[in-house]
Amino acid sequence: MTSKKNKARLAKESNRRIKKKSNPFSGDKVDFIDYKDINLLQRFMTDRSKIRGRRLSGADQQQQREITNAIKNAREMALLPYTKRVTSTRAPRGERRDDDAGESNEQSIEAKYADMAESTLDEGMSPDVETPETVEA
Repeated sequence: MTSKKNKARLAKESNRRIKKKSNPFSGDKVDFIDYKDINLLQRFMTDRSKIRGRRLSGADQQQQREITNAIKNAREMALLPYTKRVTSTRAPRGERRDDDAGESNEQSIEAKYADMAESTLDEGMSPDVETPETVEA
């Protein structure tokens, strides 16, 4: 059972014409899709280097398949990136935003590494840098 409002809405939606996307290759006179044509392939990728879908790009099924294969080949040849690094604007979780906390954290890290270096020397492990004593022995 549908209400009168739903029937009216469905009638309006059925009268709407969906605008068909234009074929991106018809205007550019592209004969074939080459994996070396980076400028063409980047139009079919998002800002994070994902391949856009056929509905968004406007290509037909065969062209979309060729685009996908060309992008994958270009990625394999290191002409296109697999992903792009995106910087986040949010602060990382679990960290405080106080200015003093950053300084004390750096000091604690330095102290931790100093303790580790001393313990390796105390245990008789050789340090990373060779000294004349270790070379002679």
